[in-house]
Amino acid sequence: VQLQASGGGLVQAGGFLRLSCGASRIMFRAYDMAWYRQAPGKERELVASITSGGETIYENSVKGRFIISRDNFADAVYLQMNGLKPEDTAVYYCSTIERGLRRWGPGTLVTVSS
Repeated sequence: VQLQASGGGLVQAGGFLRLSCGASRIMFRAYDMAWYRQAPGKERELVASITSGGETIYENSVKGRFIISRDNFADAVYLQMNGLKPEDTAVYYCSTIERGLRRWGPGTLVTVSS
């Protein structure tokens, strides 16, 4: 699988960004997808996930602010991030599990200024 995330950038607190991740070399519609993030000095954490059937899970701190979605025709997963806070600053990674191993894209940096 190849994963390529985009859409990161610098935004002021309260602003919004939409991350996109294109996937290739997999039958995308059959795969659960997820967004993770890693802030400086912290461990990588799950932000949101979406199953092949469209069920979603969110990390508590982003509930009500972030929305994960997928487009099986475009082989893409998205993360709409609203009401951004400085503590959302991190590198965001698109991820899936292929052949029993978690696979990562190269990540996209999100910086939220106060």
